[in-house]
Amino acid sequence: MAKSSAAMPVNPHDKNRVTWKKDWARNKTVYFVFIPVAIYIIITHYLPMFGVVMAFQNFSLAKGVFGSRFVGFDNFVELFTGDAFLNAFKNTAIMSAFTLVIGFLPGIVYALMLSEVRNKKFKRTVQMISYLPNFVAPVVVTNLVKLFLGNDGPLTALLTTLGLPQQNWLANADPPVFWLIHTFMGIWQSLGFGSIMLMSAIAGINGDLMEAAAIDGATCMQRIMKITIPCIAPILGMSFVLNVAVSFRTIGGNVLLLYMPQTYSVADCLYTYTHRMAFGSAPDMGLSAASNLFQSVLGTVLLIGGNILAGKINSDARLF
Repeated sequence: MAKSSAAMPVNPHDKNRVTWKKDWARNKTVYFVFIPVAIYIIITHYLPMFGVVMAFQNFSLAKGVFGSRFVGFDNFVELFTGDAFLNAFKNTAIMSAFTLVIGFLPGIVYALMLSEVRNKKFKRTVQMISYLPNFVAPVVVTNLVKLFLGNDGPLTALLTTLGLPQQNWLANADPPVFWLIHTFMGIWQSLGFGSIMLMSAIAGINGDLMEAAAIDGATCMQRIMKITIPCIAPILGMSFVLNVAVSFRTIGGNVLLLYMPQTYSVADCLYTYTHRMAFGSAPDMGLSAASNLFQSVLGTVLLIGGNILAGKINSDARLF
């Protein structure tokens, strides 16, 4: 038995295989640096996932997760049959569609326009100014919107001179006034910062292609349509997939600071509905948890669906 085992051939890959001990000895510093990051991620992202249990309970703060009564899918039945939730879902879907359809194109146009600017100093100045709104606190942004679109705001005065009635536009519950305000506010906030990835992709295009096209007599628009856009198509696809995935989750932060009782019918969304169920005058933590879980599942479905759609249009645009 000993002879047979000694005669067995040695796998050459075993000598080159890196064991956990060897990797630890080699990258010990990297592991120590990553430990605080891992702890942060576990505490803030993974431990709260245990709260999903609340979606299946008649949750009581006094009794806690382990003492609250298990009710199965009753919270979801109440959620999907409630008029308030259905209205919030409708508004979220509409505002998400507005963001995807209207809000996706300006970033592309802005990146293409900047890529044609040859004055580097002017180009960097415009880029820096366009990045700033992304770093402004949402409270400041919404207060600016209230100031400009209030009854005596400058934008209201401009719209009045164009023949529209003078009013507080944020209190207008007629569709699609609030939806358009929310969409254009989001465009202003994310236009510059959201174009960074597109600008990098455009900068990476081989300049010889542009020069050859220019020598052949192609106009600026023809070069953009025939060279630039096809070259950045995978990046556009990935951006679209990510926007589809997070659209339902990101709609609501600014809405919570903008909406008022007069506009509940058009402004209430899944985010504000969940917040109201958790911290409103008559809180229902179980219903709030069910709504939040529904949003997470829906976001995952949208991510997978958007990825499949992008892959069918362009195989290089798939995220996974």
